[in-house]
Amino acid sequence: MSTILTVSELTRSVKSLLEAEFPFVWVRGQVTNLARPASGHVYFTLTDGDAALSVVWFRSAQRSAEPVSRGGERINPLTGEVEESDEGGAALVAGGSPGAGVLEGGQEVLCAGRLNVYEPRGQYQLVAELVQAQGVGDLAVAFEALKGKLAAQGYFDEARKLELPRDPARVAVITSPSGAAIRDFLRLAGERGTGGEIRIYPSLVQGERAPEQIAAALDLVDADGWAEVAVLIRGGGSLEDLWAFNTETVADAIFRARVPVVTGVGHEPDVTIADFVADRRAATPSHAAQELWPRRETLAQRVDVLEMALGRAYAGWLLGKGTQFEQLRRALSWLSPAHRLERMEDRLLSLLPRLGEAGQGLWRRRGRALAAGVDRLGRAFGIVRVDRTRDEVAALCRRMDRAVHALAEVRARDLAVLGATLRGLDPEAPLERGYSLVRIERTGDFLRDPKEVTAGDALDIRIRNGRVAAVVALDPGQKPAQTREKE
Repeated sequence: MSTILTVSELTRSVKSLLEAEFPFVWVRGQVTNLARPASGHVYFTLTDGDAALSVVWFRSAQRSAEPVSRGGERINPLTGEVEESDEGGAALVAGGSPGAGVLEGGQEVLCAGRLNVYEPRGQYQLVAELVQAQGVGDLAVAFEALKGKLAAQGYFDEARKLELPRDPARVAVITSPSGAAIRDFLRLAGERGTGGEIRIYPSLVQGERAPEQIAAALDLVDADGWAEVAVLIRGGGSLEDLWAFNTETVADAIFRARVPVVTGVGHEPDVTIADFVADRRAATPSHAAQELWPRRETLAQRVDVLEMALGRAYAGWLLGKGTQFEQLRRALSWLSPAHRLERMEDRLLSLLPRLGEAGQGLWRRRGRALAAGVDRLGRAFGIVRVDRTRDEVAALCRRMDRAVHALAEVRARDLAVLGATLRGLDPEAPLERGYSLVRIERTGDFLRDPKEVTAGDALDIRIRNGRVAAVVALDPGQKPAQTREKE
């Protein structure tokens, strides 16, 4: 179901939308229906023949539109910026406001201000902050003509624009050293980033000589080869005030610059030709500093995030290396000579009982066979021969006993010799006697000949209780000078 609004609610809604969508606009047209009541405010209609717009120029805005001099300086009525003066002390401007007193019906003017809705009448109108004569309107036409020409020549192509460095350490700033823009820029720069150096290249930013000085300063930045990025800044103003940045001279200088160029000219509604050509356009001088340097709180948070990620990655790396080391340790221990000797000893110990059982079984079988043979001999040859044969058998038994013991001793000695031989093959056994194993880290091989290494090679020396790292100081083929003299 649709919501039913009152006239006031609908008017306020339209007012909010209109003022939010058009916070500041420039409008060109002809003055009609001019009225100057006793309040000092000026009311007129701005028309281009096809449409009309109501304009109110309040008395307070008329006063602020006039240049204010303080000690020979000119204060910009819109921005409050202290602007450059020429040698005669006059402000370097090419035109200005016609003033409420000289505004006439039928006059071609350019108005700058904000749109709002006059609720009692439900009528939208322009609240003028600045009214300028027709000459400035001609600049708008020239602006569009130059914009179209440079666009056709590829000056605005995104493909040719350079990336800005992150948190630059060397920044060249082209601006008026006495303007408010540089103060705002330096204040923001001092509060952001990780620190850096700023060089100011002084230049006029308004007047007939400004374009040549701005272009010369940009060329000087390129010639110095010092800066990582160049920044072109100026406070806000009218189209005429900012005209130096709408010239082909400045556009050419930005286009040929070898370092990235950032523009921070005027305020949010102000757009110049220089903004289109630049590698990055900032809305204001302060915004230019924000584009170059991140907030320090953001950097600190990023460091914390990276530190935690690094800790997790390191812990995972250590866990993986620990698992890999344990696997290699088990594989190496299985292949080591010491472990092989242990396996052979275990096998020998398991075979000894079987050998004893086999020997006893053989002894019992031979004894039974001998007793049976003696019995057969006794029955065949009589007691005397049996006794003699028994003596012979006893002698043979003693000889066999001695032979078995001798054989056992020979096998025991052979076993001892084999054990000593295996222990002698253990590469770690010499370490217990003070020897060491030297490995060449470059190849991973053991060092056997001095010719295998050269000066500067890293060595891994393994001793009984650990490892020692060393570096070859001399070429192995050379000898110290003192030694050669003795020889």
